[in-house]
Amino acid sequence: MYPTRTMHVSAVICTRNRPDLIGAAVDSVLANTYPTFDLIVVDQSDNERTGVVVRAIMAAHANLRYVHTATPGLSRAYNIGIRESTGEVLAFTDDDCVAAPDWIESIAHAFTAEPEADMLYGQVCRPASFANRPDLIPCLAIPEPRKYSRRDGFKIYGMGANFAARRRLFTRIGMFDEMLGGGGPLKSSQDFDLQYRAYLGGATVLMSPYVNVDHYGVRNAQQWPSTLRAYGFGDGAFYFKHVRCGDLFALRLMLTRFGRVALSELYHRLRRGRAELNYLRSCFEGIRVSSRYPVDRRNRLYRAI
Repeated sequence: MYPTRTMHVSAVICTRNRPDLIGAAVDSVLANTYPTFDLIVVDQSDNERTGVVVRAIMAAHANLRYVHTATPGLSRAYNIGIRESTGEVLAFTDDDCVAAPDWIESIAHAFTAEPEADMLYGQVCRPASFANRPDLIPCLAIPEPRKYSRRDGFKIYGMGANFAARRRLFTRIGMFDEMLGGGGPLKSSQDFDLQYRAYLGGATVLMSPYVNVDHYGVRNAQQWPSTLRAYGFGDGAFYFKHVRCGDLFALRLMLTRFGRVALSELYHRLRRGRAELNYLRSCFEGIRVSSRYPVDRRNRLYRAI
């Protein structure tokens, strides 16, 4: 059953050099049965292979658009998707994910049921076909519905592979920080930064176990430490930006996060190697490198150098 008032949803998939995965991601979103949505693929690939795949699908889907941009950066791609779309709600997933058939419907239901909410994270699930395989796949479990806001309490929690936001949020707090995020100089954590700025702007952030995508972003044991290093680098840059703005709550969040990781490293180091230490060291490296970038304190955005 669709919401009483059907809102238009614009879905956005950002991609770079994954022609083998983008077709399944696009097909899964287009298979959603919600009555009014469109999909924009923002491609930053350095060859034509992804464009060939997406344009072939476009022939049968009038609600699919393809935009290519030569300059890499995930936050830049997100911002292009926001500017190029018209939906009241924007829904984001990754090029290595497969969305559930009710993905868009579940997002629309959640925002209709919570008119004050401006942002939403859903679950990022391990595919059933990988249940008995040893592959490392970043996932996000949400056991029950939750709200985070100034009234309901707050913590950084979510995953950029499955989130949505009302367009009005970007009007109020601004766009993604283009220094953060994959392909940018500060590597990751663009979604955490947006979530924290949403909190500062008085937004309510929903956590929904009913909005699901399967994640096929497999990392092997050799790749996982570098993944953690990128996460740590971006986290350090994200937190420290807000600390540089004199934000004591951000300082508390940063110290709590780093402290928990340090305890986890101490406990697991002998059994799991130095992967957690890679994360923690990278946090401090992210702080060091991000200190070179000026900060627009009013808008809480890094400036390019």
